[in-house]
Amino acid sequence: MTNQTMQDASISPAEKTQDSINNERLQNAIAALAAFGGRDDGGVARETLTQIDLDARRHLIATARALGCEVETDDCANLFFRRLGTTDLPPVLTGSHADTQPVGGKLDGAYGVLAGLEVIAALNDAGITTRRAIEVVAWTNEEGSRFGPGAMGSSAFVDPSRLPAYREVRDGDNITFGEAVDAALLASADVSRRPLALPIASCVELHIEQGPVLERAHAALGVVTGIQSVRWYKVECIGMAAHAGTTPMDERSDAMMAAVAIAQQLYVYAAKQAASNLRLTLGRWQVGPNSVNTIPGKVDFTIDVRCVDADVLERFEQFLAEITTSHQWRGNISFDCFFSRPPTHFPADMLSLIERACMRAGHQAKRGDPQKLTSGAFHDAMYLAEHCPTAMIFVPSKGGISHNAAEETAPEDLYLGVQALAYTLVELANR
Repeated sequence: MTNQTMQDASISPAEKTQDSINNERLQNAIAALAAFGGRDDGGVARETLTQIDLDARRHLIATARALGCEVETDDCANLFFRRLGTTDLPPVLTGSHADTQPVGGKLDGAYGVLAGLEVIAALNDAGITTRRAIEVVAWTNEEGSRFGPGAMGSSAFVDPSRLPAYREVRDGDNITFGEAVDAALLASADVSRRPLALPIASCVELHIEQGPVLERAHAALGVVTGIQSVRWYKVECIGMAAHAGTTPMDERSDAMMAAVAIAQQLYVYAAKQAASNLRLTLGRWQVGPNSVNTIPGKVDFTIDVRCVDADVLERFEQFLAEITTSHQWRGNISFDCFFSRPPTHFPADMLSLIERACMRAGHQAKRGDPQKLTSGAFHDAMYLAEHCPTAMIFVPSKGGISHNAAEETAPEDLYLGVQALAYTLVELANR
């Protein structure tokens, strides 16, 4: 037995696949997909189910078929690229989404899809066949910028009862999501249809962090322990519109004054909760009648509040109820929680496997240990965690910037992320 043969025999399929990842091929794939909707500033404009997105989907289909994958779609136009295993056991799933914000970057979502396809290419190069099939998915409408809410594709896959309501949602041009999905399915008439909610053995999503934690820690890889709990509220302040020049200050029912007072109390509360990592955003404001010389008679604003600890959000809601009911003025204040998600905690055994994969990739590159962190953003993995054992891997974002044309991750970090994904997927696919 030669030294090379002995060395090949001592390396596991997961390690061999990890070592077969081709960074040049990965970077070329990222650049090729970014051309669909590419902008002069380096960003990408590829909102879900637009013609540009449909063209990008055809590109992904052709890429997957060239790798020997079977391609399927479902009633939400999710795309699945399947590399067969030696058994018919439920597959291991990876991937993310290919749609972007109106002006986004080339990595958010797209990186996870292309990383999965690069793992399949590496498996082909290494001549490795896994016990379970490995599937790469491109979920529909994760961003939610054209049709709301986001993550329609993954959430409908997990719970198909959501799809009928999603189909009725309209975009700014009065096109329904259902019409856009049907057009996408028609454009992929050569792709086989599969049911929603099929069994999945496990799922791993690789994504850019979209925040500054990994970069600040000088860590090349992140083991994501879970996704924060989130609640969205709408606060409504109703006073009385009146003339700005003739109404004395002490006789006004100024909805803006009330809204600003509530907002100030919320910011003070959030600052006092800094140790619990509460994150507060007052994101959308609507003022009526919105006239320069009229006292606002109605002000609505939204609250986005997040924390990995759901009890912290429960206490926040109690505080919100207290300050809105106790505010003294001539008008009325009410609030409504219109969206709520509990925290997502990824399974310990999945985290251990991912940490091992990241350790090997990081140490070989002399980049050190991975960092454990919680995701502050929504991801499709949040819904997949309701369906099967699920986890995530993060790579750093330069400056923590995302949803922006300036979004960037160093090529060597992107490479290490795919190496970690490859090890993880092969280990899972051989269970």
